[in-house]
Amino acid sequence: MASLRHIRRRIASVKNTQQITRAMKMVAAARLRRAQENALSSRPYSDKMMDVINSLAMRADPGAHPLLAQRQVSKELLVVITADRGLCGGFNTNIIRDAHIIAQRQDDVQRTMLIIGRKGRDFFRRRDVDIFMEKINIFRQLTYEDAKELADSIIEAYLEEQVDRVSLIYNRFISAVSQEVVATTLLPVHTEPPEGDAQPVDYIYEPSVDEVLDLLLKRHIEVQMYRALLESLASEHAARMTAMDSATKNAEEMIEKLTLTYNKARQASITRELIEVVSGADALRG
Repeated sequence: MASLRHIRRRIASVKNTQQITRAMKMVAAARLRRAQENALSSRPYSDKMMDVINSLAMRADPGAHPLLAQRQVSKELLVVITADRGLCGGFNTNIIRDAHIIAQRQDDVQRTMLIIGRKGRDFFRRRDVDIFMEKINIFRQLTYEDAKELADSIIEAYLEEQVDRVSLIYNRFISAVSQEVVATTLLPVHTEPPEGDAQPVDYIYEPSVDEVLDLLLKRHIEVQMYRALLESLASEHAARMTAMDSATKNAEEMIEKLTLTYNKARQASITRELIEVVSGADALRG
């Protein structure tokens, strides 16, 4: 059995760890509130922007803008959003696993990656994966300009035909205890045919269809990128809060078990000492 000093040291060590996990849980919970508000408030604008773009693209000629053109896919860009830090449960693992599966598909498509987050970068750097761009520390102070910068790089690569399709892989925030890995096509812009046999009536564009589509399509990519970053940030804080809460509870259970072991060992030590004292007294009387 371990010595009493060793058990006391283990109990103290677990208590220190528990203080850290409890503090990290509280920090994550505080950050989650703002991140959740930002993610949820971005959804109506993002969804409405998608509806507007779908309505315009459905009416416009597919060749009216390069971002609407459907090309034969031979090169695909995977935009993978992970976190810069760990200690957030399966948040990074789930994203990396799904992205790695897609990247390793055995088909005729050549895939490259735009990786956001230190964890994803560190993982794929050690694999046989073509990396188009890396972006780390973006979540320290996330702004719309960060999303615009990424969107500009993506649009430029697509317009120059470096890639034929852009897919976005990120964690969608559902609740504080649930996140969902989402893989969606960012480019070319997806359009849905009208319901029934009704033919959509085209709009009158001012100043011109080219300028309107160019402005709105680029803004659409920026907005969808910003939404994905906000969703990922909220999911990260939620996953870390849940993971640290679980770690705190596990530390509490470990402390209880170690305390019980310590009490048993202490009781055994006292009993042994009493037996030695009684045996010594009996020996002296004899």
